[in-house]
Amino acid sequence: MNQSSTWIDWLIIAAYCVGLLVMAYWLARRQESREDYYVAGRNVGPWPVGLSIMATQCSTNSILGAPAFVAFAAGGGLLWLQYELAVPLAMVVLILFVMPLFRHLNLVSVYAYLEQRFDLETRLTLSGLFLFVRAFATAVTVYSIALVIDLITGLGFTASVLLLGVFTVVYDVMGGIRGVIYSDVIQLLILAAMLVLVLVFLVDASGGFGQMWQSFAQERKTTLDFTHHGFGDGETFAFWPMLFGGLFLYVSYYGCDQSQVQRQLSTRDIDATNNALLINGLLRFPLVLLYCMVGVGIGVYAAQHPEFIAALPDSGNGPEYNLSVPLYMINVLPVGLVGLSLVALFAAAMSSLDSVLNSLSATTMEDFVRRFHRGSWSAHKELILSRLLTTLWGVITLVMAFFVDDIAPTVLEAINKIGSLANGPILAVFTLGFLAHRVRGPHAIAGLLTGIASNGLFWLFLPEISWLWWNVIGFAVTVAVAWILAQVSGIGTATSVTPASNTDLYEHAIRHHLRVEARKNWYKRSVWLLFWFLGLLALLLYMGN
Repeated sequence: MNQSSTWIDWLIIAAYCVGLLVMAYWLARRQESREDYYVAGRNVGPWPVGLSIMATQCSTNSILGAPAFVAFAAGGGLLWLQYELAVPLAMVVLILFVMPLFRHLNLVSVYAYLEQRFDLETRLTLSGLFLFVRAFATAVTVYSIALVIDLITGLGFTASVLLLGVFTVVYDVMGGIRGVIYSDVIQLLILAAMLVLVLVFLVDASGGFGQMWQSFAQERKTTLDFTHHGFGDGETFAFWPMLFGGLFLYVSYYGCDQSQVQRQLSTRDIDATNNALLINGLLRFPLVLLYCMVGVGIGVYAAQHPEFIAALPDSGNGPEYNLSVPLYMINVLPVGLVGLSLVALFAAAMSSLDSVLNSLSATTMEDFVRRFHRGSWSAHKELILSRLLTTLWGVITLVMAFFVDDIAPTVLEAINKIGSLANGPILAVFTLGFLAHRVRGPHAIAGLLTGIASNGLFWLFLPEISWLWWNVIGFAVTVAVAWILAQVSGIGTATSVTPASNTDLYEHAIRHHLRVEARKNWYKRSVWLLFWFLGLLALLLYMGN
């Protein structure tokens, strides 16, 4: 281990790990069925869920990738903050239009809705796509934190993957979604506290915040870029692709991705779900701003200490900038705080890995195992099988971590590229289900595949177009292809008699019921989020001047 780490640091790490295992064991005693395991009996409050959602997003990929992007990446800087403007707007869409319907249907897997609206093939296609994409993105997370563990301990990459993975899988298998949510809250608090501490050290090393800000490269201080559009000008991180691409990505991620929706389905009622979304929409930006400011500090520190960059491992294409924050932590922080910083890094990785493993297990169980199993199982047997599926997905994602080392210049960009490839088309399928009643399952699947293929072609042959636009392009292509096919086929007219027609009427009744029941509170939350969006826009304008 690094020379600045001592037995005290190891003791802190061990105490944290043991504490999580004890909590998971205690929560496991309350589980009696797969619904307890996957949606926590639907009685979790809004604050734990809201903070858990934040913890999953603001994880290792963020605390490694965002400071590296701000401080070192070509074309990077504080432009990344533009992306966060889309979050409050996405929460408005989810509060008003998406989550009320899903909560009313009492889903465990969000893809079950697609079978009610379309057909079984559509459900399985979207569920299978989620399993592949989310497992692949999780492998990137495991890869990134294993690099940090290797840097700290010298164990080697393979042993580092096992050290992280085995521990996380064990407490995830025991604790279920409730364990995921409450451990995420603890992990988020630890992570935020350590980022504040690191920022304090960086500010002190620079001679004060004002001096640190003045010393930061001027071209990286730009927070809003209205001069480029990213649609062929080679500028990936312009304002418009980050706002609109981010909006489509976040609505898809928070509203159509099992790893996020599953926690929102675990709350007591729709008001608690919407409050959790409100919490995420209001508090996420301050946390992102915090680790971007850490990136500012790291950039200034590296400029003042050239030996710091030289100490970074070689990635094969230059220094491994993603490791700049952990390298600073273990070399500069005093004894004890090094242990806490390592706990923060472990916590960040676990907050992503644990929730995804549980959602991969839930999707497999609900959409494949239970859907095709004939007969019935006892609640206890379903619980045991759910835990076995979580273990299986843990093994799969750990193996995949060995094959994701060359996707993008930074971890943060890699994880968002993977999402942008499919999130727009996935959102389009759900949107077609809500709004286009003439569209049927085969039309939606054809549109989905065409949308993803079009994004793949943009990735391969039109790299000058910002990958952030893929979220919008994939959405538009999917909707257009599905709608055209529906018109050409003539299926889905008012005279058609299909199972989906009954589902359409059922959805209409649900929407009417929800409109008259609780819309007033939903509009109030949405207004708060819209004002927050305008406030953040004003803040970024001020910072950029």
